[in-house]
Amino acid sequence: MAKRDVAGRYRGSLIGILWSFLNPVLMLSVYTFVFSVVFKARWGSEYASNDRTGFAITLFAGMIVYALFSECINRSPSLILNNPNFVKKVVFPLEILTWVAMASSLFHAFVSFLVLAIFFAIIYHTLHWTMVFLPFILTPLILLTAGLSWIIASTGVYLRDVGQTIGIITTILMFLSPVFYPVDALPEQYRLLMHLNPLTFPIEQAREVVIWGHQPHWRSLLFYSIFSLIITWLGFAWFQKTRRGFADVM
Repeated sequence: MAKRDVAGRYRGSLIGILWSFLNPVLMLSVYTFVFSVVFKARWGSEYASNDRTGFAITLFAGMIVYALFSECINRSPSLILNNPNFVKKVVFPLEILTWVAMASSLFHAFVSFLVLAIFFAIIYHTLHWTMVFLPFILTPLILLTAGLSWIIASTGVYLRDVGQTIGIITTILMFLSPVFYPVDALPEQYRLLMHLNPLTFPIEQAREVVIWGHQPHWRSLLFYSIFSLIITWLGFAWFQKTRRGFADVM
């Protein structure tokens, strides 16, 4: 189902799956110009502070992590509503629809990280060995996203307004996350709010291991993983509890 989901997205287009590469590159070009030239945002790193190329790489890493989260969350309200035939089949495990969307998002994230690694190697003639820790950082984010997706997908069946608000919320999260600017750029009194954002930690840690060559902050990663597991369990429990009324509502 995940393979069909990815293929169906580009079916009929002239360049097909190459859009999975071109879309983020086009958006990256726009964001890089706006935030590095117009607003002159900078990261305090040798790979990001001196030129727009370094800024683009740093920005791209944050965009990939954000896109992995937002793509799944934005699709969640319609996962059940767009598959009424599955709802009527008692034996079909509706909870896997979230994982189908997640697998599709992971495919695009993999392509984007591959492009990032190639571009980084061409520009700086090196790759950091700490990139091997990236799966450890993304796994808790994947679990957190799955838990939230289950909650949103089941709630969206009963409250159709959820689908109208989720896109707004994810857009707000994009600008409240350290995608376009570092946390240090904020005034001291707002940094705590930034750290409460569930996207802040994986975005910063992804840059640490991929771009700056540092190991993850293991203690914080442990706490983030525990938090993600709790959200995953709560989301799955909520989905299982509310799924009994899907057929009646639809």
